[in-house]
Amino acid sequence: MSVSTLTKTFHLLTDDDLTPAQAVALIDLAAELKADHRAGKPQHHLLPGKTLAMIFQKPSTRTRVAFEAGMAQLGGHALYLSASDLQLGRGETIADTARVLSRYVNAIMARVYKHQDVEELAAHASVPVINGLSDLAHPTQGLADMLTVKEHLGGWSGRTLAYLGCANNMAHSLALSSALVGLNVRIACPPQCHPDPGIIARAQAIGQKTGAVISVLHDPWQAVQGVDVVYTDVWVSMGQTLSLEALAALQAYQVTSEIMEAAGPGAIFMHCLPMYRGQEATAEVADGPRSVIFDQAENRLHLHKALLVELLSDARPGVLK
Repeated sequence: MSVSTLTKTFHLLTDDDLTPAQAVALIDLAAELKADHRAGKPQHHLLPGKTLAMIFQKPSTRTRVAFEAGMAQLGGHALYLSASDLQLGRGETIADTARVLSRYVNAIMARVYKHQDVEELAAHASVPVINGLSDLAHPTQGLADMLTVKEHLGGWSGRTLAYLGCANNMAHSLALSSALVGLNVRIACPPQCHPDPGIIARAQAIGQKTGAVISVLHDPWQAVQGVDVVYTDVWVSMGQTLSLEALAALQAYQVTSEIMEAAGPGAIFMHCLPMYRGQEATAEVADGPRSVIFDQAENRLHLHKALLVELLSDARPGVLK
């Protein structure tokens, strides 16, 4: 668990900073907040006067809007801080940035290129730090995806998600978040794009407790047989590069209508967006009746709100405090 040794402050840097019980409680709260939001129940009393600093080395649509809108709906305020606003790690050290922001705000969200940057922020911050995306993990997306899976399938136990493509930060978070809630995961990727073995080992260790089976294989057709969810992501993440050999190998992992048929009639299609239709998935799949990609996007808002409430609300005891 990512907890500062100096301040005992909780930080969410990877999905498994949560225990299985904490992850399920967080997702349940997100579902509750979503229902209240749709029913028009006010939520601005939950975080009055609270402020979130949002650091963006990498631009984003969903991460920025979901956190910013979420804080506004909860009665708090979010500050957008781009790389040029902060010169993070260049004009001022990351450690000093963390110490200064901790004097001004109640929490810090950072979307960074290198995972070590968000780790350094957490090491020196006296307020909670949330990883809004790094090259290692995307925990807020992974946890929000578990809410989407539960909504569409009715639960996680006995269900299986197949991830096809380059085993990147999203694959890592899906392995960890799925393990936390008891959802089986098959990661199918070419040899040039294997997941971090340490992350897979951590997910498998969690799965031994929750019943989730986490596996890595190379054949996409084998991976999708009888699964409940087919998931993919962009082949090349922002700021990263792949060899021409790897890009050629990834062609076999494109999610097509034929892949969805192999998965079974009840399988849903997921993608965290943004998407390159015609590359990692065909437009027919992305915009077809099995696609739940916009439900995923919406659920980022509710998961973010649940996380902020758990970390910052004075009115709730919070399972993360």
